[in-house]
Amino acid sequence: MKHSKVIDLLKSTNTLHEVTAKGWVRTFRNNQFIALNDGSTINNIQCVVDFENTPDETLKRITTGAAICVTGMLSESRGAGQNVEIQVTKITILGDSDPDKFPMQPKKHSLEFLRENAHLRVRTNAFGAIMRVRSTLAFAVHQYFQEKGFFYVNTPVITGADAEGAGEMFQVTSLPLDNLPKNEEGNIDYKKDFFGKHTNLTVSGQLEGETFAMALGQIYTFGPTFRAENSNTSRHLAEFWMIEPEVAFNDLADNMDLAEDFIKYVVKYTVAKCEDDLKFLEGRLLEEEKSKPLADRSEMALLEKLNFVLENNFKRVSYTEAIDILRDSTPNKKKKFQYIINEWGADLQSEHERFLVEKHFKCPVILFDYPAKIKAFYMRLNDNTEPGKETVRAMDILFPGIGEIVGGSQREERYDVLVEKMRALGIDEEELWWYLDTRRFGSAVHSGFGLGFERLVLFVTGMTNIRDVIPFPRTPHNAEF
Repeated sequence: MKHSKVIDLLKSTNTLHEVTAKGWVRTFRNNQFIALNDGSTINNIQCVVDFENTPDETLKRITTGAAICVTGMLSESRGAGQNVEIQVTKITILGDSDPDKFPMQPKKHSLEFLRENAHLRVRTNAFGAIMRVRSTLAFAVHQYFQEKGFFYVNTPVITGADAEGAGEMFQVTSLPLDNLPKNEEGNIDYKKDFFGKHTNLTVSGQLEGETFAMALGQIYTFGPTFRAENSNTSRHLAEFWMIEPEVAFNDLADNMDLAEDFIKYVVKYTVAKCEDDLKFLEGRLLEEEKSKPLADRSEMALLEKLNFVLENNFKRVSYTEAIDILRDSTPNKKKKFQYIINEWGADLQSEHERFLVEKHFKCPVILFDYPAKIKAFYMRLNDNTEPGKETVRAMDILFPGIGEIVGGSQREERYDVLVEKMRALGIDEEELWWYLDTRRFGSAVHSGFGLGFERLVLFVTGMTNIRDVIPFPRTPHNAEF
């Protein structure tokens, strides 16, 4: 049976014709009014049942969570809150839902409870809205890069290279864990493993992405990445999605321009497409913050914050200037920071990044030219830096409420300098022979960045825990569903 989407019915100006709708019951009041939702919009359509002529057995089965099909006349609504409603002439129960057992009752649930029921939480208003926003953002990512002439590249999920040098990776093996083969030295013999070497789940598609940028000019990846970091913070996931453009012939300034333009595009697109969902999430955030002390509340409502990013140029500040600002700041002097800034070379924490954005500059900030010792080996070493204070052409974009949302750099295109840096850090040249080839043959200035997609969704939805913006979060001791 052909049926109409709820979103289309609610927009309809053509009434007094028969329609069919399918969806799930959100509420059923007075044995007469069904609030029906099919996931196409946050808004429900009211279906008015002629209960006097509907069998009691059917009425009893119209419960929260039940899947139903209704047919009836689309009419102007007599009640407030909606323009149209369906005067039901026929109702079919497609799937029952036991009201005593269905967890998603029409009441406020804690986010922790909803995480424990992640397979059903998307049926709530909040998570339906979050996942529609996530979908729209993902589409906007692809649309932006495709419009700009970038090529989409699928980099490997299984890799023998560690792009970050972090060492916190998930190992991939087909070896029997209860009887691992050993070599003559007594170490695990990975030559007998499926790939004939030690392999892991990727932490980044960047290194492989660079090889394609040096042939196709401008590429982007958008895929899953994995970190085996034993972190239970509200900002970390073990499995998440990364967007990583790489552009041949772009320097650091070009890289900053691209990142700012990209973020503004996808946010603007999503604000335009997800108006109802974002208004709902804004109201949810305002309600949640009423219980917080005034000092901990957001200075801006959600849509105001999103428009703030769209309307302001991102402030570009060197790491050295940022350290001076932080060292002289009141929270640092009064030891309010958990990590006190004493000297140049310190790795900035989220509290420092948020201070710069939210308190000092009051706009998104791009920090650049970081100390070489706290950044990855592939970042281009700046010329003419004093010994002991070497800096690299790195950039991080800092956002209110989030801290770092983008990390990127101009890549080290000089073969000799790259090899020297790898040797100093003990990175195996033979392991990355293919990466070094891009510097041996036709090397050129190139740049790129990585944006953790969930952090972007976190910012746009106003949620505060990253586990609430991915369908099924993977965190330490949690791989449910």
